[in-house]
Amino acid sequence: MDWKLELVSVPVSDVDRAKAFYTEQIGFVADHDHQVTDELRFVQLTPPGSACSIALGSGMDQAEPGSVRGLQIVVPDVDAARAELTGRGVEVSEVQEFPWGRFVFFSDPDGNSWALQQITNR
Repeated sequence: MDWKLELVSVPVSDVDRAKAFYTEQIGFVADHDHQVTDELRFVQLTPPGSACSIALGSGMDQAEPGSVRGLQIVVPDVDAARAELTGRGVEVSEVQEFPWGRFVFFSDPDGNSWALQQITNR
C-alpha cells in the first residue's frame, strides 16, 4: 500500500493576498478555490511538477498564520529558481551551500518559511 503526502496546510491571515503571492510571485498552480460557506473557504495550490499541494483557507482549524517553518521544495537548479523568484519581486536569500545541498530561503507575507533545495549528489 502506498502512503502519499499530498496536502500540507499553510496558515495565513489573508487568503486572497496569500493566493496571489503563491500563484503570481512563486508560480504555484491554483487547483481549487471554493467558498464552502460564508465562514469556510478552501484554496489548494500546487508547485509546478509537484505531487504535493498546499491548502490555504479561512474557517479551517489551523495554526497561527506564519507559524509554519521549514517547508521545502526540491529544484534541479537553485540558481535558476532564485533568479526566477527575484525577477518576480520575491525577497530570497543568497544561495547557501551545505554538504547536503544548495539552498535559498524565502517567506510568504505571513512569515511561513520556505527553502528551495538543489540536491547536489543525485
